[in-house]
Amino acid sequence: MATRYHNVTGELTQELLAAGDNIPFTKISLSNVGIVTGCKVDVFIEKKLLGKFYLFKGVKMPLGGVLIYEGVKFNNKAGEFGLYCKLTKAASEVPAVDIILS
Repeated sequence: MATRYHNVTGELTQELLAAGDNIPFTKISLSNVGIVTGCKVDVFIEKKLLGKFYLFKGVKMPLGGVLIYEGVKFNNKAGEFGLYCKLTKAASEVPAVDIILS
């Protein structure tokens, strides 16, 4: 079941919403909840055969930093776009970001 609340850790690409979840939202809030250091964040939408479209790429988030992105609108119905997040660590710690879609 799709959710608006995500705890993303590690450097693998994480699916936030799958195509077909049909969850409307207009704002993404990210908070760096890592233990010691900051990280870089990519957030993008993707559709098979069309590829990736970045909302933001390589944004540096310091420890405790918050990023709010408003005005988001894309088609999340079946056969359309999914929403994804990828973290990149800045040091040896595992990156951790909380994400809220509203």
